[in-house]
Amino acid sequence: MSWKEVAEPVLSRMPVVERPAGHVPFRRKLMWTAGILLVYFFLTNINPFGLAAEQGSDFFGQFRSVLAGQQGSLLQVGIGPIVTASIVLQLLGGANLLGLDTDDPRDQVLYQGLQKLLVVIVTALTAAPMVFTGEFLPADQAVGQALGIGEFGVQALIFAQIFVGGILILFMDEIVSKWGVGSGVGLFIIAAVSQQIVGGFFSFSALGATGFFASWYGIVFGDVPVSLSPFTAEGLQNLLFAPGNVLALFTTVFIFGIVVYAESVRVEIPLSHARVKGARGRFPVKLIYASVLPMILVRALQANVQFLGQILSSQWAGMPTWLGEYSDRGEPLSGLFYYLNPIQARTEWMWFLGEIPASVEPWMIAVRLLIDLTFMVVGGAIFAIFWVETTGMGPEATAQQIQNSGMQIPGFRRNPQVVEKVMERYIPQVTVIGGALVGLLAVMANLLGTIGQVSGTGLLLAVSITYKLYEEIAEEQLMEMHPMMRQMFGNE
Repeated sequence: MSWKEVAEPVLSRMPVVERPAGHVPFRRKLMWTAGILLVYFFLTNINPFGLAAEQGSDFFGQFRSVLAGQQGSLLQVGIGPIVTASIVLQLLGGANLLGLDTDDPRDQVLYQGLQKLLVVIVTALTAAPMVFTGEFLPADQAVGQALGIGEFGVQALIFAQIFVGGILILFMDEIVSKWGVGSGVGLFIIAAVSQQIVGGFFSFSALGATGFFASWYGIVFGDVPVSLSPFTAEGLQNLLFAPGNVLALFTTVFIFGIVVYAESVRVEIPLSHARVKGARGRFPVKLIYASVLPMILVRALQANVQFLGQILSSQWAGMPTWLGEYSDRGEPLSGLFYYLNPIQARTEWMWFLGEIPASVEPWMIAVRLLIDLTFMVVGGAIFAIFWVETTGMGPEATAQQIQNSGMQIPGFRRNPQVVEKVMERYIPQVTVIGGALVGLLAVMANLLGTIGQVSGTGLLLAVSITYKLYEEIAEEQLMEMHPMMRQMFGNE
């Protein structure tokens, strides 16, 4: 008896959001998307009952914008469990260990059920150490005494609320994917990053410092008496870093521009319809063909490694020094976990800012940067390949989609194998180059810093997802105006 036969009674009964029976009008899709976005903002502003007023350190730290949650809220775990489950399934599927054919409807149900089950398990495994170790989400002793359930009872109560929040975000993602525009994961990342960027520009107290415009208002009107002369070391530092933050503004604008430009760079393969004379189109193979979503997988993998290090440090008093030594704020200062920790801000490598611990040597930062760069570039390329193959964007799947839509490449026989050979000239190479480029840009943005202290990966994701969301909205509007196009491309 195979594992599929054993697990099918459970996996096939996992709760699922039903797909719409027919075409969903564009206006209704926007309503579903906006409604889920409001629910997301609502849940990120609700603290679990029983949580102490003084919260512990945020274990996700700079990964927070990528994982789209909020410290000390019901959405504490964010999309982390969803991404982690995707990583596990992609690795198992890539090694052909699952034995599932995603073209088979029965196996599709099992795959989706397995993914949901993994998300439930990972949500529990992620939330439990956050709550029960007392390091990240301490319980309020007064609540335990008032209810007569003790500290452990309050911790169990907090855990239950965070667990439910993790399950809610799973189904919110599914609702957006089936009834709305784009994907829920992408929508939540845009929301999380946008909050930080808006705060970085306009807040008078954004992330512990004044916002960009507030700082310059103080500089111009004399409320912040500092020198901004580029001819002195102090003035140049004030201009580029705090309070001027010109370098962060430049990096934010540069990343925004380069991602939009990279999204527009493409090889367009001409297509013509086999039955409709004069109907022509183009299949675009973009430079960032796999999108920047595989970067979520890479950063989530790094976040899980750092999470393991923090748990070991807090619970294992005799942890060997070669594994890592941690500061009072829970940051690795040496050892394996230090070198595996990506550089998230310029203060972690620029000595003249005076925020690097004395125990950290220049060669240690160089090794750490080299490991992060290698991990992001190589990991970005590998996960991009996995993403393309598992989401039906590979040469074979693309050729079959073109064949099913009734299109063909002019000058070639109308045969999926012929179209596949043409696609193989472009898709694999562009996938690797695009994945490596996105990893390089993410590291560069982290090194220089951005407005609102958004991580480089988070900014890349937000810009690229917003661009794709704009394209999807334009496509939906076009199909709404011309219903025949829905029938031609199978979107009825």
